[in-house]
Amino acid sequence: MKNGKTMSSLLLLVMVALLTACSTADAGNSPDQVYTVNIAYGNQPGEPVDQMARKWKELAEERSNGRLNIRLYPSSQLGSEADVVEQALFGSNVIIFTGYDFLMNFVPDLGVMTAPYLVDDVEDLFYLTTTDWFKSLEDDLRQEGLEIVTTNTLYGERHLMTTKEVLTPEDLKGLKIRVPNNQMYIHTFSVLGASPTPLPLSDMYASLQQGVIDGAENPLPVLSGSKTHEVAKFLALTGHTKIISPWVTGNEFMDSLPADLRDILQTTGDEAGEFEKMIVAEEEEKVLEDFASQGIKINEIDVEPFKERAQEIFNRIPEWSPDLQETIQELLDNCD
Repeated sequence: MKNGKTMSSLLLLVMVALLTACSTADAGNSPDQVYTVNIAYGNQPGEPVDQMARKWKELAEERSNGRLNIRLYPSSQLGSEADVVEQALFGSNVIIFTGYDFLMNFVPDLGVMTAPYLVDDVEDLFYLTTTDWFKSLEDDLRQEGLEIVTTNTLYGERHLMTTKEVLTPEDLKGLKIRVPNNQMYIHTFSVLGASPTPLPLSDMYASLQQGVIDGAENPLPVLSGSKTHEVAKFLALTGHTKIISPWVTGNEFMDSLPADLRDILQTTGDEAGEFEKMIVAEEEEKVLEDFASQGIKINEIDVEPFKERAQEIFNRIPEWSPDLQETIQELLDNCD
């Protein structure tokens, strides 16, 4: 086991060295120096996140007059989310699409951004990222070696697709629902009344087909892309979580860039996020139409009973600040 861990660490160091070499190969002292940036994400080509990354590449390279060379790595080509974050911590010239539920491993309070029914409007989540409260959490994250490049990415609203009809929280009792393997989603479906079952997204289809699980949750385009509707015929529009996601890199790499290029990366990332928001809305509408045409039973449910149960999430995560719920509510009350 020890030899396996050693080999894994060596492979990681080799990958970091190779990626960083792509940047340092262009190094020089002239103001025309080219900096290579590897942008990594788990989503597939053609998905909204991929389209955003392509727009980001276009804008950043144009705005920098070619001083930024953006290379895209979809489909987890550089490794898992955890692997690539580790590469960033080692100083690699990589920016990774991640989630606040993952970043809570470094700064626990960041995980609240993915809490169920935290806000009614996704714009309130984007507002929270502009507050002094959030900026202090960003500072804490920098102390851990990571920096957020842009917060302006909409991942989507998560809904529930099951093999049995779900209209109320009581209908979730005994149902095994596939969730990502992190404590936010496990706790979320536990408080909602289901039996959360962590599985890789790649295993979801077969697990539904074999009866290992009874349902899954994700944004509509992801449910469609993973063909969940082929083996689960009931869609409950729970909207239990609205997801915005950050792109992060390591402090070491960000600090190595000239100030103007750091600014270009951040501003063009924000602009690409605005472009991506329109794509997400269009994709969600299209998926609903496709599901309806294929005979999926789509239920618009009363979410209030789900919201009531969701409040329990603040009693489930001891790492959170004791006044976190009140802090969020105060911030939202002050939102114009």
